[in-house]
Amino acid sequence: MVMKGLTLRGLEVFEALARTGSVAQAAEITGLSQPSVSQQLRNLENALGTELVDHGRRPMRLTQAGRSFLTRTEAILAELQMAQSELTVMDLGHLTTLSIGLIDDFDNDLTPRLATLLADSLTRSKFKLITLPSLDLFADLEAQRLHMAVSAHSGEVLEGVVEYPLVQDPFILVTPKGAANAMQDLPFLRYAREQLISRQIEAHMSRQQLEFEERFEIGSHLALMAMVARGLGWAITTPLGYMRAARFHDGLEAHPAPFGEFARMISLFTRTDWSDQVPQEVAGMMRRLMRTQIVDPTLEQLPWLSDRLKVMG
Repeated sequence: MVMKGLTLRGLEVFEALARTGSVAQAAEITGLSQPSVSQQLRNLENALGTELVDHGRRPMRLTQAGRSFLTRTEAILAELQMAQSELTVMDLGHLTTLSIGLIDDFDNDLTPRLATLLADSLTRSKFKLITLPSLDLFADLEAQRLHMAVSAHSGEVLEGVVEYPLVQDPFILVTPKGAANAMQDLPFLRYAREQLISRQIEAHMSRQQLEFEERFEIGSHLALMAMVARGLGWAITTPLGYMRAARFHDGLEAHPAPFGEFARMISLFTRTDWSDQVPQEVAGMMRRLMRTQIVDPTLEQLPWLSDRLKVMG
């Protein structure tokens, strides 16, 4: 039996306080007043019989008990959010076919979960889910080979297309671990120029009037991150790309973009002749999945991205 005074709202408030160290920011995140945030924390501490934060420090710091309880709290909230996503199963039984394309940034986390949830909803439909580079997804959407595509926005005006923004994914610098002067001492490792992400990075550098020697051009994201981890150079990527390369994190360091903040927008796109309730529901499900599977774990590891990496809507 759950002990008296232990509530979901209290756990949400505690997690927000632990993440921000600020009652004001926790109030903004949870939609409560600042006095209500403080009261929720007191209720939770009374229920547990221990202090979770050092109330004499600003910003607030977790006690040893608080750090231990935070791990459990994050796991509980993640499971509850995932349960919500899985229970919010859409009624797609009226569709005869559904085809969706996604960029491969989500292969490790979101795509398998999304495929399972959609398959549960498509009881009598023909279902196709593929991963492709962004530019290929736009081509397939225009040719009506896909109903929906999840991709980075190309920056171009898309005629006959409806966009549902999902997540803002800022660009970051990735260097070999311990390489304090990586940008001065090592070469720039580029994405292949055929890729949309490469064009976005190069366009930003051009606006900043920056030029780097052209030595390496890599079409595989994981190969690029492996090269950085081996100390062969530095790269510009995004938090989604960095987290996808978890196997190389022991050899990587992530930093804010060194020449001005810029970001890409990941959105769900559909043609205007197919913009009914279905794309809105799929976009809503994807936002929930992105928060629990990608954004929250990323912010736990890279908290300095809290005001830049965010789910839209």
